[in-house]
Amino acid sequence: MKSRSSSRLYQKVEWQRYAILGLFLGLLLWCGPGQAQDRKLVVQVSSPDPEAVKIWQRLQPKFSSRDSVGLQQHLRSWLARVQEEGYLTASIDSLRQRRDSVWLQVYVGRPYNWASLRNGNVGEGLLEKVGFREKLYSGQPFRPAEFAQLQESLLREAENSGFPYAAVHLDSLRLYQDSLSGVLRVVRGPLMVIDSVQIIGSSRMQLKTLYRYTQLAPGQPYSLQRIEAAMRALRQLPFVRITGEPQVLFAKNQARVYFFLDEKKANQFDGIIGFLPDPSSTKAKLLITGEVNLQVRNLRGSGKQIGLHWRKVERNSQLLDVEYRHPHFLKSPFEVAGLFHLYKQDTSFLNLRPRLEIGYPLSTTSRVTFFAEVVSTQLLSPEALRQRRSDSSAIDANFTSYGVAYAWGNLDDLYFPRRGSQAFLQGAVGNKRVQRNARVEASYYDTLQMKTSQASLSGRVERYWPVSKNGVVLTRLRAEALINERLYLNELFRLGGLASLRGFDDYAFYASSYAISTLEYRLYTGQDSYVLLLYDQGYLRRDLKSEKNIQWPSGVGGGISFSTGAGVFQLVYSVGRTSQEAFSLSRGKIHFGITGRF
Repeated sequence: MKSRSSSRLYQKVEWQRYAILGLFLGLLLWCGPGQAQDRKLVVQVSSPDPEAVKIWQRLQPKFSSRDSVGLQQHLRSWLARVQEEGYLTASIDSLRQRRDSVWLQVYVGRPYNWASLRNGNVGEGLLEKVGFREKLYSGQPFRPAEFAQLQESLLREAENSGFPYAAVHLDSLRLYQDSLSGVLRVVRGPLMVIDSVQIIGSSRMQLKTLYRYTQLAPGQPYSLQRIEAAMRALRQLPFVRITGEPQVLFAKNQARVYFFLDEKKANQFDGIIGFLPDPSSTKAKLLITGEVNLQVRNLRGSGKQIGLHWRKVERNSQLLDVEYRHPHFLKSPFEVAGLFHLYKQDTSFLNLRPRLEIGYPLSTTSRVTFFAEVVSTQLLSPEALRQRRSDSSAIDANFTSYGVAYAWGNLDDLYFPRRGSQAFLQGAVGNKRVQRNARVEASYYDTLQMKTSQASLSGRVERYWPVSKNGVVLTRLRAEALINERLYLNELFRLGGLASLRGFDDYAFYASSYAISTLEYRLYTGQDSYVLLLYDQGYLRRDLKSEKNIQWPSGVGGGISFSTGAGVFQLVYSVGRTSQEAFSLSRGKIHFGITGRF
């Protein structure tokens, strides 16, 4: 058991004060509420301190002479508040009853000050952490609450250093008239070392993976702060569900930590395949469209992730994303990831973006990532080549960049958060090289700068605000920018749709820089079900040689999300508005999908 001691300064007078208070309040209770009705309460304040009357006026409770029980509670509260101000000998001295009034005499006393508070055996490192300085306790008012806070801080720091049974004492206590002095001492108790970390529940996460995610390991000194940080890290994992608070068993200078974790369905698979008549064909041919998502987030309990996303919604247009993440590569704290992105816009152009990442956890809730990527774009059709020769709106180019990213989050739930924040910032710089195309005359490139410096910036910040028992407000800001002397259409960001700007078709906008703010209200009807209202406001900027414009599109709507036997179903209806087109229900967009987890 962890012991915590406090100052015994006024123990000698405390029993007398409360005995007198109990005696007089007992008389009031004997009179009964009915007999005390309509009586006037008269209070006389006495004290050798001229500031005592001001103290009474400032802290005086609102007495009710008709209720003796309420009077008792008010007087106890008043005594506690006056003592917190340093008037330790405050008391109720006398009480007189008359036919139409109750007279109460209050003694406030003098305030006590610190003469000195010296360090006994507390290490300088520990004192520095809690901000203790002896000069801060010389001639300053004595306030029990502040001293109790100092005790709590010392105990907390000792507990986080492996001494959960530490105790704080005030020795050599002396009273000189209205001043007191003492010596601060800490009894550390036995040093506790983590023996092991165990999982109680159905989670399939390997223990070595648990050690690396929580940054706990056998041999470390016990620390409550580390365990709390480990809980924050576990809440960010998509494949575990926390079913209870952690427990610690102490025995023979060893601490065994138990986490209560169940397996959570985090692997995702969903797909839609559509067969439509091909409008460009004179024969009875079908156009195949669809979307496939596959996400494996805890491969064999090791935390490895595999992801695949393929989408085809238009003729000759498709998108493909593939990723693989390997945490704790070669038993190191680093995470290595490889990503590949492909986007093909009908017969106009093809964009490829391979990327290699190396991530390092700064804490249990934040990480920094270093990456290198190559973004290549090439034109496909003769029509696109002719357009490029006329207005330079598209070109073949490679952008090789190196950058750094920072991510932080403390959401209480990764899929259905109700409180918390998360942030992501990224910056990259590199060289863009224009690639010559053999089907274009060589003279076309004479006026172009073939190699230029280019930078890219992106960020995302969001926060979930609980506003009622089941109501949550989401605020989000997302922004990206490409910085280069000359940009081309096929290099720009594509925006619109459920993942970016709702109320518009997917990839309806091209932008060289943009910012999208979101305000969303969610009313939870269950643990993983809610209805929502949304508002998206966008700022889109397009900087091309032949075109420069700014747009302010916005979208409003609502929807519902709930769990089914097959997965989580989401339906969102939204309407968009631009400077050329107002809100119109006839142009509303319905986005729906189902996410199956296994």
